[in-house]
Amino acid sequence: MELNVTTLEGKAAGSVQLSDEIFGLEPRTDLIQRCITWQLAKRQAGTHKTKGRAEVWRTGKKMYKQKGTGGARHGSARVPQFRGGGRAFGPVVRSHAFDLPKKVRALALRHALSAKAKDGGLIVLDSAELKDAKTKVLSGHFSGLGLTSALIIDGAEVNTGFAAAARNIPNIDVLPIQGINVYDILRRQKLVLTKAAVDALEARFK
Repeated sequence: MELNVTTLEGKAAGSVQLSDEIFGLEPRTDLIQRCITWQLAKRQAGTHKTKGRAEVWRTGKKMYKQKGTGGARHGSARVPQFRGGGRAFGPVVRSHAFDLPKKVRALALRHALSAKAKDGGLIVLDSAELKDAKTKVLSGHFSGLGLTSALIIDGAEVNTGFAAAARNIPNIDVLPIQGINVYDILRRQKLVLTKAAVDALEARFK
């Protein structure tokens, strides 16, 4: 598929031929959903913790004699039945991560890129460079391009001035090509790729 290339100023800068194997697939929501679930599970801290009966600082002495009280038979005060006792089957510190095959992750990324291309949410920039690293200047460029929520992917290295200027603009993310991922693509309305990013993607998947 062919897509027009634009500059930050909104001027035409030719066109680029995009590979149908990367940007022309029929999006599969099941693959995209699997990859996003994997990403979100992997980044969970898993630091939630409650104290069990072995960790609660209370006496283990039998509360009262076994027979003759007319009440239930009780021993330790650390059991979960009592206020201040341990929690039964409470959460423990653990990792929520699970495995997802590398080929499935790669395929999900291609389907996410194809979904953006199909919905018209894909923009190709000539380059993401800014001489005057000012947030106000870059915000004006984004307004001209109609970018209010976008993920911008550059080549192997992001231009320092561009990244610094974009840092304070809400709903704008800037990543190098190594950081491209399914979740960030789907959470923003527009996906902006530089020509360097397009070349890197095609080299990666071919």
